[in-house]
Amino acid sequence: MSKNKKRILITGVGGSAGANFVQSLRMAKESFYLVGSDINKYHLELAEGLEKKYILPLTKDPSYIEKLNKLITLEKIEFVHPQPDVEVEVISFNRKKIKAKTFLPPHKTIEICQNKIEFNKLMKKNNIPVPKSFLLENKNDLAFALKNLLKANEKIWLRAIKGAGSRASLPIKDLEQGHQWIKYWITMKGLKYSDFMVSEFLSGKEFAFQSIWKDGEIITSQARERMEYVFGNLTPSGQSSSPSVAKTVHRDDVNKIATEAIKTIDKKATGIFCVDMKENKQGIPSITEINCGRFFTTSNFFSTAGSNMPYYYIKMAYGEKLPNLPKYNAIPEGWYWIRTIDMGYKLIKREKWTGKKL
Repeated sequence: MSKNKKRILITGVGGSAGANFVQSLRMAKESFYLVGSDINKYHLELAEGLEKKYILPLTKDPSYIEKLNKLITLEKIEFVHPQPDVEVEVISFNRKKIKAKTFLPPHKTIEICQNKIEFNKLMKKNNIPVPKSFLLENKNDLAFALKNLLKANEKIWLRAIKGAGSRASLPIKDLEQGHQWIKYWITMKGLKYSDFMVSEFLSGKEFAFQSIWKDGEIITSQARERMEYVFGNLTPSGQSSSPSVAKTVHRDDVNKIATEAIKTIDKKATGIFCVDMKENKQGIPSITEINCGRFFTTSNFFSTAGSNMPYYYIKMAYGEKLPNLPKYNAIPEGWYWIRTIDMGYKLIKREKWTGKKL
């Protein structure tokens, strides 16, 4: 029944990002044999659109690659797409051992993207707009950074240098707030002072630029503005990086800065590159990080709206010809994607709201 279908494994399908990638492939006219994996047997039960589902160990488990290859062999998998960052990193590092194809950027590119302070330094060195930032080694470093940054900022942004979803992020105004926050993560989560950085607080609009590349050339892209966040009202930082409301935008400055940043990281960029940026006080989009090798959580937003980048990415990985695609602004501007827990999602085109004002 599955003869001649592409046999693809997607990791992390128990989470929204993996599930939305699967959903994007199911929107395509082509039929696939899709297998999903996750570390959480409970969340895996929610994953749909898959022929088979498997539980894998944590990436730090010594048996992870062995179990992954066992799954690949069992299901005759041809291609692996790792969606969570931790699996992007470990599969990239072990790519020569993996018994299936991947379509990941070079491992060095992934390492830079997954270390926010090293990424920040590289951008700054190449005159790409980024927030002024400091790596922390101890409380004295935090005090120095605060003295420097608070001259021009009412508050500053404290965050872990690795991890997704605004991990360990907190806006702070004084030394003790920051020190106690770091101390909590050291005591309760096993982090170190050197796992943290501080940056100037960017107070403007926030943008997410999703793109796919081949040999240093951008294939297609679209930017959106994050307007509200899932559980943003419950987090200390006020955001979660995953939007509950997002809107497509056409901004030449966002497109230009994102493109320059990706080319700076990798002149022969190939695969997925997703750029987070936020306006500084001058209204200039400044880059906070680039996620490469995997899509943003809401990849199905653009797929539903007509630009199915996960599908194009699979076709690229298999060396197949793509249709003619716009390099930028693949979707009309002003289209909203609204989503929240247990209520699904909805695409709204240009302010066509069903609710009426009294």
